[in-house]
Parts: sequence; structure tokens; C-alpha cells
Amino acid sequence: MKELLRNLWSNDEGQDIAEYAVMLAVILVIVVGTIRLIGSNANTVFSQTASAIS
Repeated sequence: MKELLRNLWSNDEGQDIAEYAVMLAVILVIVVGTIRLIGSNANTVFSQTASAIS
């Protein structure tokens, strides 16, 4: 029983999955934030260009 608990305690596989999930969440937040920022700026640029052409 002691050996089983020791193996469970030292097993790092569960931590790896949790770390990947946290990294994925952070990357998604950064990507979504960047897309929102660029999207609003791109919309402004396209609107200004369309106004200048008209």
C-alpha cells in the first residue's frame, strides 16, 4: 500500500495534462484578444479607405 501511494504521488502524467490545458487556455486568450484588436483596427482602416475612394 505504501508503494502504491508513493507511485501515485510521484506520477507526473496528470500534471502534464493540466499544464497543457493551462497553456492552451492562455494561448487562446492571447489569440482571441489579438484578433479582436486587429479586427477593430482593420475595420477602421477599411472604412477610411472606402470613404477616401468614394
